[in-house]
This record gives sequence, structure tokens and C-alpha cells, in this order.
Amino acid sequence: MKLYSKYFKRYKIPFLTAVFCVTSEAVCDLLGPTLMSNIINTGIEQGSITKVYYWGFLMLLVTLVGAGFAVTRNILASKVSQRMGADLRYDLFEKIVYFSEVGGDKIESGSLITRMTNDTNQIIQFVNGIMRIFMKAPITCIGSIVLASLLNFRLSLIIYGVVLVVAGLIIISMKLSYPRFYQLQKAMDKVNLTVQEYLIGVRLVKAFGTYNRETGRFEEANVNLMQKGVSSQMVITLISPLLTLSVGIGTVIVIFVGSRLFTLNLASPGDVTAFTIYMAQILTSLVMITNIFNTFVRTKASSSRIKEIYDCDVDFARVGEAKDLNGNIEFKNVTFAYPGGSGVPAIKDLSFFVKSGESLAIIGPTGSGKSTIVWLLLRFYDVNSGEILINGHDIKTINIDTVRNNIAIVPQNPMLFSGTVAQNLRWGDKNASDEMLRMAAAMAQAGFIEQMSDGFESLLGSAGVNVSGGQKQRISIARGLLKHSSILILDDATSALDAVTEAKVRESLNSGTGNQTVITITQRCGTAMSADRILVMDNGVKVGYGTHKELMQNCEIYRDIYKTQIESSREA
Repeated sequence: MKLYSKYFKRYKIPFLTAVFCVTSEAVCDLLGPTLMSNIINTGIEQGSITKVYYWGFLMLLVTLVGAGFAVTRNILASKVSQRMGADLRYDLFEKIVYFSEVGGDKIESGSLITRMTNDTNQIIQFVNGIMRIFMKAPITCIGSIVLASLLNFRLSLIIYGVVLVVAGLIIISMKLSYPRFYQLQKAMDKVNLTVQEYLIGVRLVKAFGTYNRETGRFEEANVNLMQKGVSSQMVITLISPLLTLSVGIGTVIVIFVGSRLFTLNLASPGDVTAFTIYMAQILTSLVMITNIFNTFVRTKASSSRIKEIYDCDVDFARVGEAKDLNGNIEFKNVTFAYPGGSGVPAIKDLSFFVKSGESLAIIGPTGSGKSTIVWLLLRFYDVNSGEILINGHDIKTINIDTVRNNIAIVPQNPMLFSGTVAQNLRWGDKNASDEMLRMAAAMAQAGFIEQMSDGFESLLGSAGVNVSGGQKQRISIARGLLKHSSILILDDATSALDAVTEAKVRESLNSGTGNQTVITITQRCGTAMSADRILVMDNGVKVGYGTHKELMQNCEIYRDIYKTQIESSREA
């Protein structure tokens, strides 16, 4: 449990207080049978009502004190376990926020949700159990065995035999349960992932009418979860009755042997009564210990899954110098292949230079490595060989936050968040004034915002479900412009816009970005033609670099694109 040591240190005092209360409560419970034995032996058997009252009052007092300890540890257990759970969820989310692209690829989003909820809840329940009952069970069990041995050693031998049998059953239960509970959590991941994928693609499902396929996928995942749940519970279902049977047989043997010892004057009625109560306490404790181990097995499985999150690669360390960067960008002989992929380089020996304030268009067929250039520039991945320089500095030597703070990106599939339009725009600049919002919206041709019911304060649904694809892109462009970074990346950011609107957006960007370096990834030759430089990519290799005029003369692939898109449209 090294993973949770810092949380135990943080709540050490209330935790130890709860352990003290649990221990004290267990001691009070253990005194009960002994006090009952004294009531029978010194009071009832000898006909002394005074002794009955004395030991009875003492037994009541011990019970009340034990109840007080029980209430205290319950309160402490609830508070500490919930606070620890909140801290654990926060730490996990913080870890996920800083996942590297490689780390994020290792665990699916549906599984991350399960680990953040179901697995952390399992940890919370285990911590709560430790402070409430888990410590009490072994103390009560061991204490009952010790006190029973002190009362009558001959009868206690029966208890030793029962405990050995139960211990063997518990070990078998643990070995059989762990792999089953681990598979159960994985099956739950699959159910969550299936539901999540449906909710994300619900419109596509409706458009294609694939309801039966989706319900079939869910049914398969759901049945698998049910089967794994039955399998994991089957061990407990079989072991628990055997435990009860073992202790029950032990109790019968105690009564039988106790009666024989009583006839031989080797045991008193109080001893036999106390032993019977101790056997009941041992039975309860052993059943509880079994549940503890079953809970521990589930917690161990959940802990392994949580540890996998902590073991994932984080984003590149926030080290390096915080430099003032301009928009000079240079790729020097860059080669890169995606980790865990086919091993075939997505970028091969790429070199180019863009001067601050210039615009660069990157064009090429699908899969040519256009977006990969952007991910490398943002340092989502590190290059296998070569260098990427901003303002003459290798980005590996610059603080990664500094690199990303100097780059604004407008993705092809813009992500909007639930909240107002203004809140989404202020992702670019949290201190942007209302006037700045209006100026950015105007440059992005997003005048529709002021026509919405509440203007910039209009609410957007999750992922912007209540606006169109073109409106999302224009809001996203405005958000990128508000960042006022030295480098602006438009990753096919106008793909959902019509030609007229795109031309207006492009004109606004050309006139309003100043010294900002603008990189546009596009498949439209008409968009690329307006850039100062055009980089033509094909299968990860640079096949052309220069102005539109230069490329028309010396780049066959670019000429083919131009003829297909521009000349064909003119002829039509």
C-alpha cells in the first residue's frame, strides 16, 4: 500500500484515533463473555443476587463504553475515508491532465472513468472498513481465543482446530478471487467505453441507423460483465457456507466436550456458556475476516489499476528555460515514427524554415504527415532524430509551457465546452474584455454570436451540440485569435465553411495577425495559394516548398492538386 502512504500520513492522527477506538471497542466486546461467566459462576450458581447486580452493572457499563467508542470511530471513519477519496480523485485527475500523448494512448478513456469512479470508491470503502470494522475483527478473534484459553485450555484446543481450517479456506479464497475481480473491473471498463462511444457518436448512429449493432455491442459487453461478476462472486458463495459450517461444527463440539468435562468437574457452567459466546464471536470475526480478505482482493485489483495510471508517462517535464519566443520556426532533418505504431516514419528527414510574421500553408494528400508536423511543434511527441527550433532554440531546451503558451491552435474538429460562448472564447485570454471578444469574433466572421438569444452569454451544450459545425469552427478561430500568440496554427480550421465565408476569414487573418506566424494545414489549393510559403507533403516526405508560382513550375504533385481543384472547377 505504498501508493497510499502519503494519504495515511496526512490523516495519521484521526486514523490512529479511530484505530484506538476500534481496539477499545473490541476489548469491551471481549469482556462480555467473561463477565457473563462471572454472573453465572459467582452469582446465579451460588445464589448471590448482589454478585448478579454487581457483575450485571459492570457488564452494562462496559457495553455503553464500547458503544461510545463505536460511534466515535464511525464518525472518524466516514470523514477520513471521504476526504482521502477526494484527494485520491484529485491526484488522479491531475495525473491524467499531465498525461503525455504516449501515456494517454495506453489507457482508454472509458477505463479511465471507471478507475476514477469505481476503483476509487473501492479504495474508499476499504479505508472506511479498516477504521470501522476491519481492525476489530482480528482483535476480537485473537482476543476471544486468548481469553477462551485462559478460561479452559482443554476446550480451547477445539478453537485452534477450527481456526486452522478457516485460515486454509481464506487462503484458497484469496488465490481464486484476485484474478476474477481484476477481470470484473476490466469488463466494467468495456461497458463504460461502449456507452461512452455511443454517446459521442449518437448522431452518426442515428444517421446510419445502426441501433441494432450498438445494442448488440452493449449486450455483449453487459453479458460479459454479468458473467465476470458471477464468476467473482462464486468463490465467495462457496467459501462462506464452508466457513459457517466449520465454526458451527466447532460450537457443537465445544458444547459436547464441555458437557463431558462438566460431569468430570473439569469445566463450570459459566465456562461452557462463555465458550459458546466466544465461539459465536469467533464465527462473526472469521466471517468478517473473510469479507475483509475479499474486500482486500478487490482493493488490490483496483489499486493495481490505479497504479497503472500513476505509471503512465507524463507530459515532458516542465523544465528548461522560459524564453521570449518569436515566430521563427525551423525543422532540421526531422524524422519521427509514432510510438507503438508500425515503426514506419510519419515524417522523414523534413527540413524547412518559416520567418516570423510569414504565413505557411501545408498541403498534401491524407496521411502525408501534415498534422504530425503540428503535434511535433507542440511537443506532444519528441522527434526520433533532427531538431525543431523556435527563435533559434531547440524546443527540448525550452520549458514546455513556454512553447505552448506561444502557440495557438485551431483544430479541424473544434472542442467546445459546456458554458457560455464568452467562457469558451476566454480560453484564449481569460482577461479578455467584451470589446476584445467582439473584435475576435468579427475577424473570425462569427457575427452570429450577437444574434443568439443572450449574445456572448448564450449557453453552449457539452461539445457545442447546440451550434452547427461551421459555427463551432468560427468560435474556435476567435478563441485562437484571442490568445495573441506568436504562432497561430489552423489545422484545416475552415473545412466546414463555404468558400465565401472562408475567403472572408482568410482576408481578416491576413490583415489582422501582424507579426504572428500563421501555419495553415489544408487540403484546399485555394486556401494554400494565399500563403507566403507552401510546404507540399507526400507520404511523410517534403516534395515541394516555395511560393505558389514556384511550385507550379517545379512540383508535379502540387500542379496535380491545382489542376484537380482549381482548373476543374473553372471548367465546370
